[in-house]
Amino acid sequence: MENRYVVIDLETTGHSPINDDKIIEAGLVVIENNQIVETKSTFFNPNKSIPPFISNLTGIYDKDVKYAPFFYEKADDIIEVFENSYLIAHNVPFDLGFLNAELEKNGRQPLNNPIIDTVELARILFPKAPSYKLSQLAEYLHINHDEPHRALSDAIVTAKLFLRLKEKLESLPYETIQALLNLEEKFKSDLYALLLRRQEDLAFSTNENELIESFQGLAFRKTELSNGQTVTMEQSFGDYLDGIYEENGTLHEYKVNYEKRSGQREMSEAIYDAFHSKEHALIEAETGTGKSLAYLLPAIYEAIKSNQRIIISTYTTQLQSQLMEEEIPLIKLLVKFPFKAAILKGRNHYISLEKFVHELNTGHNDNYDIVLCKAMILVWLTETETGDIDEINLPKSGYLFYKKVSTDAEGIIDPYSPWFSKSYYQKAKKRAQQANVIITNHALLCTDIFNDYQFLPSYKKVIIDEAHHFEDTASHHYGLKIDYTNIQYVLNQIGHTEEMKSLGKILSNYSLVSEELPLKEWNSVFDSVKYEIEDLFRLLFQYVIQQRKNSKAVSDIGRIQYRFDETKEDPEKWDIIKEMVTRLTFYFRDLIHVLALMEQYLSHKELLDKYDKDDLNGISEHLQQFIDSFEKLFLTDDRVPQVRWIEVDTKGTNNAVYLYSEPTDISTLLKEEFFDKKESAVLTSATLTMSNSFSFIKKRLGIPVNRLTTQKINSPFSYQQQVQLMVPNDFPDIKYGNMDNYIYATCESILSLAEITDGRMLILFTSYDMLKRSYKLLKETMDVDKYMLIGQGITSGSRTRLKKNFQTFDQAILLGTSSFWEGVDIPGEDLSCLMIVRLPFQPPDHPVYEAKSNYMKEQGQNAFMEYSLPNAVIRFKQGFGRLIRSSSDRGIVFVCDARIMKSRYGKYFLNSIPEVPTTFDTTKKLMEKAKEWF
Repeated sequence: MENRYVVIDLETTGHSPINDDKIIEAGLVVIENNQIVETKSTFFNPNKSIPPFISNLTGIYDKDVKYAPFFYEKADDIIEVFENSYLIAHNVPFDLGFLNAELEKNGRQPLNNPIIDTVELARILFPKAPSYKLSQLAEYLHINHDEPHRALSDAIVTAKLFLRLKEKLESLPYETIQALLNLEEKFKSDLYALLLRRQEDLAFSTNENELIESFQGLAFRKTELSNGQTVTMEQSFGDYLDGIYEENGTLHEYKVNYEKRSGQREMSEAIYDAFHSKEHALIEAETGTGKSLAYLLPAIYEAIKSNQRIIISTYTTQLQSQLMEEEIPLIKLLVKFPFKAAILKGRNHYISLEKFVHELNTGHNDNYDIVLCKAMILVWLTETETGDIDEINLPKSGYLFYKKVSTDAEGIIDPYSPWFSKSYYQKAKKRAQQANVIITNHALLCTDIFNDYQFLPSYKKVIIDEAHHFEDTASHHYGLKIDYTNIQYVLNQIGHTEEMKSLGKILSNYSLVSEELPLKEWNSVFDSVKYEIEDLFRLLFQYVIQQRKNSKAVSDIGRIQYRFDETKEDPEKWDIIKEMVTRLTFYFRDLIHVLALMEQYLSHKELLDKYDKDDLNGISEHLQQFIDSFEKLFLTDDRVPQVRWIEVDTKGTNNAVYLYSEPTDISTLLKEEFFDKKESAVLTSATLTMSNSFSFIKKRLGIPVNRLTTQKINSPFSYQQQVQLMVPNDFPDIKYGNMDNYIYATCESILSLAEITDGRMLILFTSYDMLKRSYKLLKETMDVDKYMLIGQGITSGSRTRLKKNFQTFDQAILLGTSSFWEGVDIPGEDLSCLMIVRLPFQPPDHPVYEAKSNYMKEQGQNAFMEYSLPNAVIRFKQGFGRLIRSSSDRGIVFVCDARIMKSRYGKYFLNSIPEVPTTFDTTKKLMEKAKEWF
């Protein structure tokens, strides 16, 4: 039995045997001694019609199963195949659930074989895989998959996947296997025998993997820090670029079919000039410029020539990884001399080996999700050289566990601790210290700026990519956010002294002296804190609802938002809120005092161990953060003018309250704390200008104009030939309350264009409510068998998952809002039509917009022309840029909002995108033109 495995895959009429869904096809694959020895496949007559969606997915139609056997005719044959074997499936509960339901319906005993679920096993053994769907795992592991969603093909791929998983298991070191054995009883798969066999093999083996080291029972990959070699730069910058960009340059050598783009070199030269003249620069590089390469080349040259490190900041950690994994290896080939590039992220991104070992040894009552996370991390540690958690595909709930074992949870690590030399974060910092170029993200850059430059190694020159996000990121980092749910979560994690929560677990280690500790005092104050929080947030909720009745608050994103200003609030009610906040901060201080007494007593008795001390300090830090946040929001004035606002979720409990603050204007702060202190900051993006002017971004960021250069790099794409911009002149005007009619007209146009473009449409909304209503209407009116309709926030999955689903189906329509306006690349024929439903203005009564507008009016500025319009234009440019991603793309941009043609400000939108043929006509005429053009 240990060497016999039977893989099963079923196709069914639906998801649930309880709903009388039936099996329509079964595929079986028998594995013996690590070889596929037999395959079987059969249709079953379900005695009911197969739904069209299932037929589209599987290619199995009623005619295929009309003369197939009924399940009962083959039931005994199936039972016989599974004798003395493991049952394997990709998602066992589904296949075994259907199989056993059918067996029981037909008077047979359900199967109770030992099982192996390849979804679970793949999660554990391939923790870096981007997805655990069978087709995507097959692609990741280069397993050929001929017919996805056909039973035998899926079963064969699952069998090959299992053999690869078995192979991976047999490469793991002894310590990892031992740790997995300790977790095995919580797994869904029966892995004990497989793990034990591997452990026994290792016990008699002398082969040790030189790349693996072990410490305190944990195996992890060795990561050596290289000293590298010093390089001097003798070449002039012009010769350096000639050797890369020109006809006989290395770019042509290493990039097949590389087309020379004059803008790319132009951008490199502009950055080099800014560095040398010690100026700041704003460079708008339109889509297709190849800006990553264009800014990395001068950064590397300048870093080596001047022997100064240069910082490169991107908007997201994903973009950081992309630069490091894709662009840097290419540049190493292009420049043909050694240089060092390093990624640096915040402490919370790196795992602490010490904390992880501690959790492995203490978490004996963990639930399944935590056990799965531990198993994934155990295997990942044998592979990772960075310890960066972004490499691993943790389940959502796993991030709560990960917080406990990140470097952030360590407190101050002792440099003399044996763990210090093994710390991934310390190694990342050391790599950054030694690097010529450090790749970081806006969040860490802003944290560094506003904390006296403590987080990044010192630098004088910086390149900020995706710079249109820099103001918002800086504002978020200088501001704060606090909410009822998060406070309650933190407090529930801490708990009473007798509960087995964070504090109770610490104190349970000192039960012999517990009567000496102020336990009753903690519990009493802790109860008061919980009561005060309930009271305060309930009052804030009621206060906002009351203000809404007075038309002082607005509803957006499903929440009511209310901007508060102490000078304008009802004094009687607001004083009560301030009194409650003050009382709450005193209670929090009392809790911190009790924790300090506990720590002092246990330290004095020389009982307190390092981990418990770190955890006590961690609890104190959380409580202090709450004090600081409440004081900043309600009790003190900041030197920078702030907008403070409350959001309440009317669909949640009557405590579902979120509190925010952000600077009204961060420009002065950025000027004084960043631009005045740095020799040269180069800011680049595809969208920095409005009507070819940089004045908006200059003002918003506070860049000193006396040492600023600006440059606009045009796209190499032929927009005149590649794009048609179409605007209907007969849509209802929303201004007159025609929202329903507008949505109806939008959906009609979507369906008409879908016929012309075979789907392949991305529809960008500015409002989630409008997206939901459009989705519902489209579902009711479209041919659901013809088009795959995907709606952000409705169809489950992340932005990346929705994009992949969109690309998987031949005729798909994707409805997106917010994050889909930028950073989504869908090149080629997958996307033929981009529809922009409304011009992307922020709601005028959004608290932040309202506060910034008022502030600008007080300064004598025109808030619409200098804030609202430029923001909308930049957002529009981002959306427009989704369509054309290569020189061979073609498509239509359909803007439903006629204000782009009719309003006095419409020209700013049109003048800010590349010149394209534009048609303003009836919807009927536009459809005729679209059909003809395609």
